Parts: sequence; C-alpha cells; structure tokens
Amino acid sequence: MVAEIKPSTDPPLLETSASEPSFRARRGRRRRASREAAIFLAFALPNLALIAVFTYRPLLLNMYYSTLDWTLGAPTARPVGLSNYLDFFQSAEAGQVFLTTAVFTLATVFLSMALGLMVALALNRRVRGAGLARATVFSPFVLSGVGVGLAWQYIFDPTVGALGAILRSFGIASPQWFNNETLSLVMVVLVYVWKNLGYAAVIYLAGLQSISSDVLEAAAIDGASARRKFFSVVLPLLSPTTFFLLVTSTLNSLQAFDLIRVMTPLGRGTTTLIYDAYLRAFGGYNQAGYSAMLSTVLFGLLVILTLFQLVFLERRVHYR
Repeated sequence: MVAEIKPSTDPPLLETSASEPSFRARRGRRRRASREAAIFLAFALPNLALIAVFTYRPLLLNMYYSTLDWTLGAPTARPVGLSNYLDFFQSAEAGQVFLTTAVFTLATVFLSMALGLMVALALNRRVRGAGLARATVFSPFVLSGVGVGLAWQYIFDPTVGALGAILRSFGIASPQWFNNETLSLVMVVLVYVWKNLGYAAVIYLAGLQSISSDVLEAAAIDGASARRKFFSVVLPLLSPTTFFLLVTSTLNSLQAFDLIRVMTPLGRGTTTLIYDAYLRAFGGYNQAGYSAMLSTVLFGLLVILTLFQLVFLERRVHYR
C-alpha cells in the first residue's frame, strides 16, 4: 500500500525570508517620506500663508482698486472698469512718464554695472588695504536712501552746497540742479549710481574670484594679451554674474523711490512710473484708483521685462 503525498500549502521558507526585509524596507521608506513631507509642510505652510496674505492679497486688491473711481479717504468708490487705464494711455502724461522711467532705469543699470565691474577689477588685486577699500565701496549700499538723499541734497544745493562752493572757487556758476528738469534727473541718476555701485562691485568681485587661475594661465601661455584675456575669457565667464545683476538691478531701478522722493519732492523731471503712482495717491490728487492703476501697470512691466530677460537673454549666458 502506497501512501498519497499531498502538496504542502505553506510558503517556502526561502521566499518568506527574502520578502520580509523588502517589505520592511518599503515601509521604512514610506515612513521617512511621510515624515519629511510633514516637516516640509510645517516649515513651508506658515511662510506660504504670510506670502499669500501680505503679497498676493494686496496685489489682487490693488488690481481691483485700479477699476474704481476712488478718492483717497472717501467711504465709497464708483466702479469704472478700464477707464483709468484708457485715460492714462491716451494722455500725454503716459509718454513722458514712460520716457523718464526708461531713461532712469537704463542709465542707472548700465552705469552701476559698468562702474561696478571696473571697481571689482581694481579690488581683485592683492594689495594692502584691499579689505578696507571693499568695505568703503560697499558701505553706501547699506545706508538709508532717505539719509543719502538728504546728504546729497545739501551737496547739490547751488547756494550753500559743497559742490557749488567748489565750482565757484574755479569761477564757474553752479548749475540749477533742482529747477532744471534735465539736471534734476541727472542728479538723481548720479546719486542712485553712487549708492548702488558697491552692490554691483561686490557681486562682480565674487564672480572674478570664482574664475579658475588655470584658465587664465592657459590663455597667457597661448600668448593672449591682457585685453584679449579680459574680453575673450573673463567677460564670457562672468556672463552668469552679469545676467544676475541685470535682472536684479533692473527690478530695483524700476522700483526706486526713496531717493527720488527726498531729492525732488515735486517730481520735476523725475516722475517715474512708481513715483507718479505716489503723487497721484498722496501728492494732492488723492486719486487712489488711478494710483492703483499705475501700480498695476508697473507690475505688468516688471513681469514682462523679467520674462524677456529669462527667456531671451539667458541663452547668451555661458554656464561653466
């Protein structure tokens, strides 16, 4: 008599021992992922909430206010749709405001970056007192714009200012910086460049010090002159730094306010887009809806310029 052998229903011992660690590993990864997600949300959510409340909510409210005929301080406002936008773009004021904004922005960005690069090249040399010179160049950037404006207002004063006294000592009459609209814009541009020159210089200095000396030595061995090394090696390697400065300096110049407000309170020749928004709301017009419209136009201009720089100009950047 032969006994019947039934197949065992128990899982093989080898399969059980191999799948158990794999299951534990997957469970451990899921727990770590959940824990990291919880930590991320714990840190990110408060900041996201603050940004939503104090940045995006005012932005959306400002866009809404731009469609109102609202006198500042009045308890009621009348919806007017896009009338504020049509009034601005069909007025002669729009061309002058955009021209002043463009001249101020182009002049301050170009001069700050060009002079900042020259100063950075000088500060990159290993000489005695280089640290003190770097601190001296950078210090105006951290000063208050109001304080800088008041100090330079005194210097440019044609009657009691230091600049007028120096010019008179050479027999030259002091220009009327505050009465002439062109000279007022020149004066504000010069002071803005002086204040922000150190920022561009420090950023360019960091870019110069990140360039490998091996590259420069290889160029020298190939017989490249100092001018050829600068334009063919150094300047292309600085293109990421130049692009960063171009974006940040353009945004800062378009939003420059404190120096213009302090040095030219009436905005004579210096009425940029952001300063016109201030004058419309608080300069006697009390046109809060019109001022909100100007702020919305400035926001759109910032977005367009930033996208243009990121989409088109970044292609010319040489990342190492």
